[in-house]
Amino acid sequence: MINFRTDLALERRDLYKKAHNISDEIHGLETEKEEKGKNIQITRVKVLDKAGEEAINKPIGNYITIDVKNLKIASEDEIQEASDVLTSELKHLLEKHITGSDSILVVGLGNLYVTPDALGPKVINEIDITRHLLEYMPEVLEKNTREVSAISPGVLGTTGIETLEILKGIVENVKPKLIIIIDALASRSIERISSSIQLADTGIVPGAGVDNARKELTKETLGVDVIAIGIPTVVEAATIAADSLTLFIEKMQEQAKSNDFLNQLQEEDKYEMIKEVLSPSDYNFIVTPKEIDNLIENMKDIVARGINFAIQE
Repeated sequence: MINFRTDLALERRDLYKKAHNISDEIHGLETEKEEKGKNIQITRVKVLDKAGEEAINKPIGNYITIDVKNLKIASEDEIQEASDVLTSELKHLLEKHITGSDSILVVGLGNLYVTPDALGPKVINEIDITRHLLEYMPEVLEKNTREVSAISPGVLGTTGIETLEILKGIVENVKPKLIIIIDALASRSIERISSSIQLADTGIVPGAGVDNARKELTKETLGVDVIAIGIPTVVEAATIAADSLTLFIEKMQEQAKSNDFLNQLQEEDKYEMIKEVLSPSDYNFIVTPKEIDNLIENMKDIVARGINFAIQE
């Protein structure tokens, strides 16, 4: 059983393999990795059947993780390189679900006024919208321009309306063929904060990674295909403490060949012990790095550029 908070299919796969001492691939999954230059790695995880779905608790479908190194100090060229990779991977996903000039609705989930949750609304501000131009000024656009509309529906706490209810109304009236949803995620790994991008063609459950799950946004609930683009921006305090404990033990082992109780603990045991200590006192915070402002800006540029180039032929 995977108890760590994470929205990433790749992390759930790795945690399952570690917990069950599996060296080969998990039954029901397919995984392939690809290096792009020195700073980018792509991992594609495909959930094939019910067995894979139950193993990592993710629906059948495709999950692509793009890991970008050194994003905190990334140059403009490195940001563009990451954007180009996202464009390529998103194009391949789009080809499986739409054809020709099928219309697309882009949705930016999150709260603009809470920095770690502001990615979605910030990306929406950078999307090239064409729906109104195609209707009222088609002469200013190139031939075969795709119809694109976008919205940032806010959060339940400020609107009083579930995102699913808002999007259902839009789908009914605008009738997009596909929805692309951008949202902030939770990660198991500190290193992945604002340096990984997950694409999934299975939709999304907003807030699931921080135990605040809203109604799912999927083809089953909205009636059209949904591609989710998520960026981890937060990690659980217990996760940081567990990782710190592991590093501490490793350091102690280097200095003294001790074989005490702590050395025998499995990774998940350490996490559960720390979580048990923190939770009753409400100290198990959701944490984000101090550089989150710059990281969100970099990720916003990568995601917006990637979407804009991918959705137009």
